[in-house]
Amino acid sequence: MGWRVLPASAFCDYQEEWDRINQEGTNSPVLNSSFISCALDAFGADNRKLALFEAEGQIATMAVLEKRKFGVWDTYQPSQSPLGFWINQSSIPLNELLGALCKALPGIALKIGITQQDPDIYPRPDTLDKISTLDYIDTAKIELTGTFEEYWAARGKNLRHNLKRQRNRLDKEQVTLSLNTITNHEFIPDAIRVYGAIESAGWKSETGTAIHTDNAQGKFYINLLQAFSKNGKSRIYQYAYNDEIVATDLCIEQGGTFVILKTTYDENIKTSSPAFLMRQDIFCQLFDDKQVKSIEFYGKVMDWHTKWSDQARTIYHINYMNFGINMNRNWSTQ
Repeated sequence: MGWRVLPASAFCDYQEEWDRINQEGTNSPVLNSSFISCALDAFGADNRKLALFEAEGQIATMAVLEKRKFGVWDTYQPSQSPLGFWINQSSIPLNELLGALCKALPGIALKIGITQQDPDIYPRPDTLDKISTLDYIDTAKIELTGTFEEYWAARGKNLRHNLKRQRNRLDKEQVTLSLNTITNHEFIPDAIRVYGAIESAGWKSETGTAIHTDNAQGKFYINLLQAFSKNGKSRIYQYAYNDEIVATDLCIEQGGTFVILKTTYDENIKTSSPAFLMRQDIFCQLFDDKQVKSIEFYGKVMDWHTKWSDQARTIYHINYMNFGINMNRNWSTQ
């Protein structure tokens, strides 16, 4: 029983173990091994470590870690991932588990940070001498119970009125609305190209953060969505005004959880909200299909989230300080 620390490039040899642990828990799509392997492939595995904890003859805990500075290790988490790469089904107390990990990591480990954890997946641990937690953001979700009509009737009057008014106006202008769903892996690269073209025409072109098929982000999303498409679990939605695509969503699903990874829309359209109209049609489909139990946004709750959902929870960090340093100080914010 104990930890092994390997180069992160060895992750491909342990994907089945990672998925087994995930399935023993909530079977989250954002903790599917393809999410981690695609991130390591696109953004690099150098200077990152794969940590494995084995108990009673099988691996019970896994993490991908990177060294931030001297003595400080965090779970690896590229900006495209809503959660840090940590998965744990061990019965060992977290204090003991992380204490042993400090000893297994190369060099001196003064602090381990487990970033952005979802309490619906990994319940928030109690604060102990060496362990503390820190609020990160509140995030929204929608539980799909009942019918879409019941869900929609519970939305605010402004949202329902505004979208109805927009649809009526577009109809008068003879604009035909259509929603296309792409699930075939062969069409995913072109769908990402379309996504990037729309995103690049907006504010992200100024910051250099837009997706392109030939940059690392584009490579990540193409590989991720193609990996999920093998089991019919990826969906790229394209919303069109007549024949022009004006909004698109990148989504994955697993274990009844549907995750909206990214959304973009034509920012030049001022008299209607193509992203909101698209979302209304998508949610109606999901309610009708009855395959999805919850929709996850995994972003900081904004005003527009509250129009679609009244359910939120707090994503949090875990910090473990070695050598008995009390974490109830300002270390957790550094």
